Amino acid sequence: MKNKKNWKEFRTTIILTSLITMIPVLIGVILWSQLPDTIATHFGTDNVPNGWSSKPFTVFGLPGILLLVQWVCAFAILNDPKKKNISNKILGLILWIVPVVSLIICAQIYAIALGYQVDIGLFTNLIIGILFVAIGNYLPKCKQNYTVGIRLPWTLSSEENWNRTHRFASWIWILGGVVFILNAFWQSEWILAIIIVLVVLPTAYSFLLYRKGI
Repeated sequence: MKNKKNWKEFRTTIILTSLITMIPVLIGVILWSQLPDTIATHFGTDNVPNGWSSKPFTVFGLPGILLLVQWVCAFAILNDPKKKNISNKILGLILWIVPVVSLIICAQIYAIALGYQVDIGLFTNLIIGILFVAIGNYLPKCKQNYTVGIRLPWTLSSEENWNRTHRFASWIWILGGVVFILNAFWQSEWILAIIIVLVVLPTAYSFLLYRKGI
């Protein structure tokens, strides 16, 4: 009964975010005759396209994949055995990430396909940075569960390890988010390295706590 209650509670949000995620399909259909048959959908750090997709895949496939991600996330969270530990604010944040990303990414792809100049690196860094800051802000409020958070063997086996790791990761991710936001303006090529650091440091910290018996 608890699962049904949660699905009913967030049904409106899930439907709304799903519809927003698919808005690029409607826009793509409206712009169909103006879009080229092959569209750039992947770009290097220098904003130069290095990957292309067909028009049908770009208009229907990309939003469809994002919608699938949205549904998988919602299903996983609302069926988590410890879902009562996942606050409504965190769930709401997660449900809104995909539709916002869908609108921004597809808008950029369509704009470039229509011949407009768009700084992909600027928007990509800003999006990633804002996401890290937002998620980092909520990490300390994230209680032990199997779906949301830093789910490691050591954090899942110890509530104290979970709490300390998430408090530590919170500062690391917020700092990393600020670095990404600043990087939007100088656009270095260290994006992947920064993400790796933001993953490795909390993992190492959690393991050290485990070695200390925490």
